[in-house]
Amino acid sequence: MQRGLKLRHLHLIALGGIIGSGYFLGTGYVLSKAGPSAIFAYLLGGIIVLSVMMCLGELAVFRPISGSFITYARDYISPAWACGVGWSYWVTWVTYVPSEMIAAGIIMNKFVPTVATEWWAILFGLIITLINLFHVEKFGETEFWLAIIKIVALLMFSILAVLILLGATGGEPLGTSVLLGSGGFAPEGYWAILLTMVIILVNFQGSEIIGLAAGESKEPGKSIPTAIRNVTWRIIGLYMIPILLLVSIFPWDQASLEESVFAAALTSHGFGWAGDIFAFVVLTAAISCSNSGLYGCSRSLFALANVGMAPAALAKLDNKFIPRNATLVSMAACWIGVIAYTVDSSESLYTTLLALSGFSGAMAWISICWSQYAMRMKLRREQGEEQLRYKAPFFPCVSLFGIWAQVACLIVVAFTPDLRTSLYIGLPVLIVPMLWYKGRQLIQNKNSI
Repeated sequence: MQRGLKLRHLHLIALGGIIGSGYFLGTGYVLSKAGPSAIFAYLLGGIIVLSVMMCLGELAVFRPISGSFITYARDYISPAWACGVGWSYWVTWVTYVPSEMIAAGIIMNKFVPTVATEWWAILFGLIITLINLFHVEKFGETEFWLAIIKIVALLMFSILAVLILLGATGGEPLGTSVLLGSGGFAPEGYWAILLTMVIILVNFQGSEIIGLAAGESKEPGKSIPTAIRNVTWRIIGLYMIPILLLVSIFPWDQASLEESVFAAALTSHGFGWAGDIFAFVVLTAAISCSNSGLYGCSRSLFALANVGMAPAALAKLDNKFIPRNATLVSMAACWIGVIAYTVDSSESLYTTLLALSGFSGAMAWISICWSQYAMRMKLRREQGEEQLRYKAPFFPCVSLFGIWAQVACLIVVAFTPDLRTSLYIGLPVLIVPMLWYKGRQLIQNKNSI
C-alpha cells in the first residue's frame, strides 16, 4: 500500500472512529443505567484504551503493516485465533456502520421529510464508498475535517456547561445540586458502572483503526507513537470533561436514547438552538464514523485475504493502491444492514447491536494486548528487546490489565439480560471462522499426505 496518511490524519482518524453518533446518542443509555457515577465507567474505559493503545503502539512501530492486529494475532498467538478475531471485527463494523448511516438518514429526514430515511442512508453509503475508493490521502483529509466539527461541538458544549454551572447564563449557580440530586451520585449502585462498561467500550471503539492505518502512514516509527499518545489523552479529555459537565447540569433520570443528551441538557437551560446544532453534529459524527468504520473493515478484510483467510480477490489493490474489492464487498454488506434497520429500528435492536460491537471490539483489543505480550516475551527470550523503537511502559502490567479488564467486562455482560443477546451472536461469529480455519487446515494436511 501507499503511505499517504500524514500525522494529523492519524490523529483524527482514530478520533473520528470513536466519536460517532453512538457517543452523542448512546451516552443517554449509559446515564439512564448508572446515573452520575457513569463518569467512573468512562474513566475505566479511558484507562483500558490507554493500555490497549500503548500495546498497539509497540506492535505498530515494530511492524508497521496494514494487516495490524490480524497479522499480529496470526504470528504471535495462532492463525485460527487471527481468523476468528479478524472476521468478528469485520462483522462488528458491517453491523455498526449501517446504524451510523441510518442515524444520518433519520436526521436528514427531519430536515427534508419528503425523502425517506433509507434513501438518505443509501446516499451517505455511496458517498463514503467513493471517499474510500479515492487515494488514501483524500480519505484522511475528509476524516480530518469531519472530526474537527465534532471536537469543536464538544468544546462548545463544555464552555456553555461551565457557564451554566457557574450561573453566568442568568440562572442560579448549580453547584452539586444536579450532580448529587435524583438519588445521589450512584442512584443505581456502583455495580451499575460495570453493567454499562460494554457500551462504554463501544463508544471508545475505533481507536484501534490507527493500527490498521499504520501500513499507509508516513514515517510510522515517528508518527504512530506520537499519534497514539496524543489521541489517547484527547480521547480521555473529550470524553471525561464533557460527561462530568453533562451530569452536573442535566438530571440523569431525564436521559434517553431518543435524542442527543447533550442537546437536551443545553435546551433545558434555555439554549434551544443547541438542538439543531447538535443534530448537524450528530450527522457529521455519523458520516465520519461510517467513513472510518468502512476504512477499518475493508482493511481488515484485505488483511484476512492477504493471509489466506478470505478469498484471494479481496487482497488485490487498484491503481490508487486501494483494496477496491474489499471495500466494495464491505460496503455491500453494510447496505444489507441498512435494509435490516429499516425493517426493525427498535431501541432493543440498537442496544443489542451496540453490545455486539462491544463484544467483537473487545475481542480485537484483547488480541492486541495478547499479541504484544506474546511478542515481547518472545523477544525477551531471544534477547532482542533492543530492536523495539517504542516500548509500552510498565510491561507486563499494562498488557495483562488490558486483557483481564475486558474479560471482566464481558463476564458482566453474561449476567446482564439487556446485553446477553450480544454473546449469543458474538461468540458464534468468533468461533465459527476458527473452526472453519481448523477444518480447512486438516483437509489440506490430509491432501498433502
